Amino acid sequence: MVNKDFFLALADLEREKGIGEEVFIEALQNALASAYKKQFMGESGNVEVRLNPEKCTIKFFLTRVVVEGEAAEEGEISLEDAQEIKKGAKVGEVLSEEFIPKDFGRIAAQTAKQVILQKLHETERDNTLSEFSDKEGELMSGFVRKVDMKNVYIELGKGQIEGLMLPQDQVPGEKYEVNDRIKVYVKRVRSGGRNAQVLVSRSAPGLVKRLFEEEVPEIKQGTVVVKAISREPGHRTKMAIHAEDPRIDAVGACVGNKGSRVNAVVQELGGEKIDIILWSENPLEFIAKALSPATVISVTQLAEKSAIAVVPDDKLSLAIGRDGQNARLAARLTGWKIDVKSESAAAKLNLDAVSEEEPAEGTEE
Repeated sequence: MVNKDFFLALADLEREKGIGEEVFIEALQNALASAYKKQFMGESGNVEVRLNPEKCTIKFFLTRVVVEGEAAEEGEISLEDAQEIKKGAKVGEVLSEEFIPKDFGRIAAQTAKQVILQKLHETERDNTLSEFSDKEGELMSGFVRKVDMKNVYIELGKGQIEGLMLPQDQVPGEKYEVNDRIKVYVKRVRSGGRNAQVLVSRSAPGLVKRLFEEEVPEIKQGTVVVKAISREPGHRTKMAIHAEDPRIDAVGACVGNKGSRVNAVVQELGGEKIDIILWSENPLEFIAKALSPATVISVTQLAEKSAIAVVPDDKLSLAIGRDGQNARLAARLTGWKIDVKSESAAAKLNLDAVSEEEPAEGTEE
């Protein structure tokens, strides 16, 4: 069977889709063999299809194993029958006989087409996933394509691939509607056949960092570095920043003229509060700054990675935050366990310590 138009179309597909010809050839050979067997169940043997792009030919072969005695299973041929086809046939040999299929019509062609399209789709998806593997940890824009149960499906890039946003990666209180334009953080690219997925997030701390990179050239250029981020999505984020060059106002760069830069990020995050904090290599100083917006009187180390922070009495609730949120975020940001005490409570603890020591001294006398 010679079909020049078919192979020309194949070459066009290769150019358009960027998929190697050998991938098409393999898919087509399997698809045509499968389609033929479905339509002609009476054939006793395995159908093999061989495509030759150079000669523009499609050839069909019936392959059977030569057996002693009568053929008992499909795909077998008796030695006697095999020797009528090939005189030197031997037991165990695979006999391959070319044939021209009759009435290989619409049903078989349609079946082959479906298999081919599926293979093309899988190959394109795998190629796209391969490209997306470099996108892990990046910010991408897309459109909400579907909201199914609790999952949200995002059409990423130019519609090349679909991102999945699981419930834990969604922000409490945010509503996702079909066709909404949305920015997401590419959390992970999971490959593996049909289960290949691009997992995206709106709740990851990395989203905040990437949004600031978009708004703050100094972060993008590396002159201002984001050292740490702690976040409770939809409520509050603390971000620690640092500039090696003391001439650079790191906080001012992130806030922007009249708050323009930080406000752009806050707007994208639906009003989430953001505390921008100067990082310090001195952990106790860093803890004091992390408890912002509260004023901290002193920070004392109690044990390894554990400290007590003393704040004015009227700033205690601000330092701790609603439901302990401010202190909790400060602890995550610094990596330290932080015990927040009011000034009067701290003073009382010191007095108690003194009163416990005095009787002991008197007894010794």
